[in-house]
Amino acid sequence: MSTDTQAAEQFRHSYQKLRTELAKRIVGQEDTVEQVFIAMAAGGHALLEGVPGLAKTLLVKSFADALDLSYRRIQFTPDLMPADITGTEIIQEDEQTGRRKLVFMRGPIFSQIILADEINRTPPKTQAALLEAMQERSVTIGQETCMLPQPFFVLATQNPIEQEGTYPLPEAQKDRFLFLIKVGYPSRDAEREILARTTGAPTEDIKPVLSAADLQDAQALARRVPVPDHVTDFVLDLVRATRTTEPDVSSFVKQMVGWGAGPRASQHLILSSKVRALLQGRTHVTLDDIEALARPVMRHRIVPTFHAEAEGITVDHIVDHLLKTVKKPQVSKVL
Repeated sequence: MSTDTQAAEQFRHSYQKLRTELAKRIVGQEDTVEQVFIAMAAGGHALLEGVPGLAKTLLVKSFADALDLSYRRIQFTPDLMPADITGTEIIQEDEQTGRRKLVFMRGPIFSQIILADEINRTPPKTQAALLEAMQERSVTIGQETCMLPQPFFVLATQNPIEQEGTYPLPEAQKDRFLFLIKVGYPSRDAEREILARTTGAPTEDIKPVLSAADLQDAQALARRVPVPDHVTDFVLDLVRATRTTEPDVSSFVKQMVGWGAGPRASQHLILSSKVRALLQGRTHVTLDDIEALARPVMRHRIVPTFHAEAEGITVDHIVDHLLKTVKKPQVSKVL
């Protein structure tokens, strides 16, 4: 058994232990849990969207408890300032010389897991404070650039139904999130279990099962997973089919899509599919992985037209249409 094969098996085993720990507090939400973990194992960020009361914040906190990483929650509000996130310089007096100097006081962004709670509740200036951190893994204050601890993840939540007093994320910032994860209502049985747990005796604590080194090893392992040529071709065809500037784009896309997905959609679709392949016990990516993750990767990178919104056509409908109509390339042999 090769070293990578052994590492892949250990990766799957670690994920199962993580699921067991999360199940102490989180009922159901299997797809959501898997997608959050895939995003982290791929080295990306995730945006969770759902109505209040669906345990989005609890899910992120539970992940932080199950991972041996530093964690901070930032509650986004209309009066939140960029310095409240990144930190600021203050004047301190040197005890030995008596001279005053500027000292940088680090903000809550200097943690490995950041819960950006209700990220659409704060103005664009403050939202933009996360852009450099999410993309460059660094923060610049004045003349000083400080690197963030590694690994670094932003797990943000937003409420899709209360739009009054909110500030929708710019497309450029949404594109920084690897996934947009839709958190749905629980099933009847799951909701019964939620009632039993939350109105009864306290549940047992979650124990850490993965460390920062484990996650960084997982990210490196995922990068080594091979992608057959026919899978890469399908990803390119799928993403390019969202762009109305392409010559062979369908009339449905021309009517329903204002702006299509950029190259980052292809990159994130490949990266996340590599992680999913490992979780499925495979050491190569298949078309099934691409199809399973196309929605969370692409739903925040396609801008529907007014006509689509008037007809009740969502981005998920558009992605489903593309998955059905984009021709799948012939299978090439995996070496």
